[in-house]
Amino acid sequence: MFKSLKSSSISSLFLLTYSLLIFPVTIFFMKKDVSILYEFSLVEVSSCYMTALFILDPLGLSFSNVVCLISGSVMVFSSSYMAHDPFLKRFTWLVMLFVLSMNLLVFIPSLPALLLGWDGLGIVSFALVIYYQNSKSLSAGMLTILANRIGDVMILLSIGIMVLTGYWSILMTWNSTLSSWMAVCILIAGMTKSAQIPFSAWLPAAMAAPTPVSALVHSSTLVTAGVFLFIRFYPSLLMWDFFKPSLLFISVLTLLMAGISANYENDLKKIIALSTLSQLGVMMMALAMGSMHLALFHLYTHALFKALLFLCAGAMIHGSLNNQDIRYMGLMYKHLPLTIACMNIANLSLCGAPFLSGFYSKDLILELSLAAPTSFFMILLIFLATGMTSAYSLRLSFSLLWGPMQGVPLHAKKESDFYINFSTMILSTCAILGGAFFQAMFMPFNPTPFFLPTSLKSLTMLVIVAGLLLALHIWKTDFSLKAMNKKKFFLTTMWLLSHLSAQPMTKFSMLSSTYALKSIDQGWLEILGGQGTFSVTTKLSKENQSFQISLFTFFILVILAAALLLLSFTMA
Repeated sequence: MFKSLKSSSISSLFLLTYSLLIFPVTIFFMKKDVSILYEFSLVEVSSCYMTALFILDPLGLSFSNVVCLISGSVMVFSSSYMAHDPFLKRFTWLVMLFVLSMNLLVFIPSLPALLLGWDGLGIVSFALVIYYQNSKSLSAGMLTILANRIGDVMILLSIGIMVLTGYWSILMTWNSTLSSWMAVCILIAGMTKSAQIPFSAWLPAAMAAPTPVSALVHSSTLVTAGVFLFIRFYPSLLMWDFFKPSLLFISVLTLLMAGISANYENDLKKIIALSTLSQLGVMMMALAMGSMHLALFHLYTHALFKALLFLCAGAMIHGSLNNQDIRYMGLMYKHLPLTIACMNIANLSLCGAPFLSGFYSKDLILELSLAAPTSFFMILLIFLATGMTSAYSLRLSFSLLWGPMQGVPLHAKKESDFYINFSTMILSTCAILGGAFFQAMFMPFNPTPFFLPTSLKSLTMLVIVAGLLLALHIWKTDFSLKAMNKKKFFLTTMWLLSHLSAQPMTKFSMLSSTYALKSIDQGWLEILGGQGTFSVTTKLSKENQSFQISLFTFFILVILAAALLLLSFTMA
């Protein structure tokens, strides 16, 4: 039986079975609040102990469960989406390596060993982004891996700081005088992986990967690694006094930038990628306001509905002759009713519609921002970004689902594929029930309850409705070039981040290498090296030759003179 199955189907069976098996274990660990820490001594050099740590706790088990559930659903989807790919086995192995790296990251609380999973994510993500081997994929892959390399360097620096303290365990860094420097390094590392400003440009660029990879990367694995790093080492990071205010400022800016840019984007996958960036800003904001469990709760609910959103987008792209531009789509609800129903569930959950999974976590975070001691300006930006979320979600729905058909009438849209329907239905069920389940089963979010007046309590819903009305007002079906050129260049390019992340670095490196080539390789090295040595020896040999020739004629003259003298003496 297994021999007749595709490699992606076998891997999906393995992942879903693993997720089901550890599900009761996860619930037990959550209910009893049990944590088991294994520590193995590897090397002891002088007074520095290098140990391997392995942790089984509610955080790691629940994260692994969610990752494997989403990965299993994505691999089921890949069995149809990547069916005609001649290298399906290679793709399956890469995705499985990706999931393995994430699990290594989840279960290891030690920075030196955690680098295995951290670097594994970076390398395998590069291999997956450049999967379609063309110049666009290569440039996107290079931007992705170079941005993530900054985070890797910061992790290595924090490991170096840990060596100075004399131990490798992250659990004991709170009593170190260098804990603030290590917190800065881990903050920058988490920002690069979770694409916070100014490292945001690689996230939409990574959309060059196949859609199943996008669903996996942007829901529960690569981009959430930074958030998970902060959650795992949260007590140590709090030792730095500026951690919370700096993270709050960066996260709110990212949230606002992604929300505005998504309203001007036309690529379907990039709109969803920018919405991921926006939700990562929400998670970071919850962390900055001191609510670690609430950030984790939103991470899980977001992973479920974002994977569903990507799979529905992939099904639509698959049925639209591989077209990703929303300006050439429309009237999808007549062609793909089941996919559109699932996409509406995901979209409403993203907006925070009541009783869907996104509502339970997002509404709590926004209410927490009203109760937390933050400035009025920050609250204004947060709620403006929330309105933008509902605006771009409605714009997406209008363009794809209910707007007039803009593309060519030649289409082959169908919903008879079992693999696609099965994966979207699993994630739709999770997106509907996940929020209520996690709220019932999760660890306590906030030990001190807070109360809000009715006006502030209903503010979140009012902002979402206002965003929908704004999108309804500004949305136009006129996609002519004249109308498109009126849009602000600053807003469409993620506040110029996409250009600033690639062009200045490339220009600087190219110019510096050109100057180095001209001044050193073709300049001083030639003068001091081969060409200089050749010219000096040539000149010396010429001088020597001319000197010897002049000496030779002088000797001839001396001999002749001596011969004449001798002859004159003999004649006399």
